Amino acid sequence: MKYTLKGNEALGIEFGSTRIKAVLIDEEFNPIESGGFTWENRLENGYWTYHSDEILTGLQSAYYELNENVKKNTGSYITSLGGIGISAMMHGYLPFDKDDKLLVPFRTWRNTTTAEACARLTKLFNFNIPQRWSISHLYQAVLNKEEHIKDIAFLTTLAGYVHYLLTGEKVLGVGDASGMFPIDSTVNNYDEKMLTLFEELDEIKACPWSIRDILPEVLMAGENAGRLSEEGAKLLDKTGSLMAGIPLCPPEGDAGTGMTATNAVTVRTGNISAGTSIFSMVVLEKGLKNVYEEIDMVTTPAGMPVAMVHCNNCCTDLDYWVNVFADFARRSGSPLSKSEIYDLLYNAALEGESDAGGIVNFNYLSGEPVSDTADGRPMLVRAQGSNFTLANFFRAEIYSTFATLKLGMKILEKEGVKIDKITGHGGLFKTPVVGQKLIASAIKAPVSVMKTAGEGGAWGIALLAAYINEKDLTLEEFLEKKVFASAEATTIEPDENDSKGFDKFIERYEKLLPAERAVYESI
Repeated sequence: MKYTLKGNEALGIEFGSTRIKAVLIDEEFNPIESGGFTWENRLENGYWTYHSDEILTGLQSAYYELNENVKKNTGSYITSLGGIGISAMMHGYLPFDKDDKLLVPFRTWRNTTTAEACARLTKLFNFNIPQRWSISHLYQAVLNKEEHIKDIAFLTTLAGYVHYLLTGEKVLGVGDASGMFPIDSTVNNYDEKMLTLFEELDEIKACPWSIRDILPEVLMAGENAGRLSEEGAKLLDKTGSLMAGIPLCPPEGDAGTGMTATNAVTVRTGNISAGTSIFSMVVLEKGLKNVYEEIDMVTTPAGMPVAMVHCNNCCTDLDYWVNVFADFARRSGSPLSKSEIYDLLYNAALEGESDAGGIVNFNYLSGEPVSDTADGRPMLVRAQGSNFTLANFFRAEIYSTFATLKLGMKILEKEGVKIDKITGHGGLFKTPVVGQKLIASAIKAPVSVMKTAGEGGAWGIALLAAYINEKDLTLEEFLEKKVFASAEATTIEPDENDSKGFDKFIERYEKLLPAERAVYESI
């Protein structure tokens, strides 16, 4: 598309699980250019991680591709912007020493190595502390007496780290911060009582730092989180065209940017993000009555309380199966492209029986705290009488992408949480109708998908970057009145037959969980 650079565009860069994506939006909030970099986490020395050099390479490569696309369409590189935003996978563990040296390789959200720490902290705080939260990783490292603990001077998330490289500011958006340490939504800062309880632990008293000093400062959506430094501009843009001084919004997690990208930041709205991992976010009218290990309490980028069900596994196992079919197609001389094969298999699933013909699939490549599985092994199960067809097989594959999510959302149903609107985004929704229709039936609520769903969190953080220039509107008002006022969306209601079929599938799924545990204990 042809456009003219005005210098007030907003740039969003999101570090996803498999792709780093950069999106440039115009003053009407429309995506006008993008760039990307593909990467993959790896299991090394018992931890899921990404190498630190890949973080920098991915940042620069995604921006370079976007910038080259801009030059192709306008004749010049980007020199100025209205705002920049950085977002990334939430949680995880990135501890630095006083010289900004990373003390251990990045431990991602995918790790399930902090069971002892999160159990102790959940009991201490009377508040669910998930395994992937930064405070769980920190406390587990203390309990393990890891050598690096004595040298920690700063702790942050991936988004916070990249933001620091660009600005020199040790800050974090409240949504991402809520995955580091519990947030008190009445003051939009770390919970004071819980900070004190943590400080009083004997193991923490023995550490040479204070938790208050090593956590990043918490900022709200719309606040200025610093400006692009000279060093940051040179780091981001290897052409040397980008000027320093551009304001940045608070760095956010992918949950917050997903909520922003789907206009799901107001009470009784929610969203489902489905890609490498899957999670649902529901903005609450009031707190939950009880503490649940399956439910994380986090916040929107504006600080509203949110019930989050996060599952480590979603589309990866499905993608492997698509690769098998793509290999078969290639060997047979078929002209089908990868995207056409995806569409073919997804649409075949709609022809399957509502309960997937008795077939059950586990998509676990890693552990799932929601289903109490410490590790994962992909597993396909069928009884002798199961109707093993392509349609049923692939329906079971799609069902498995959100089966664990359903286990967590059943708790919200029992708590009486009201949901007026759920919006879906991410890779599972790229093929029209299929994932949307099946998830709607699984959670028994209407699911909407917007035309912009494919842009995902990179567009969401670009919107938050644009929002720092809005002085008179709340985030909810900004999204409702300016960004989504004329947004195109399709909504699918639950299908009663599919809902009954999924209930049968999930019943079998829960009964087979002991078998899944036995498999990873044996292999």
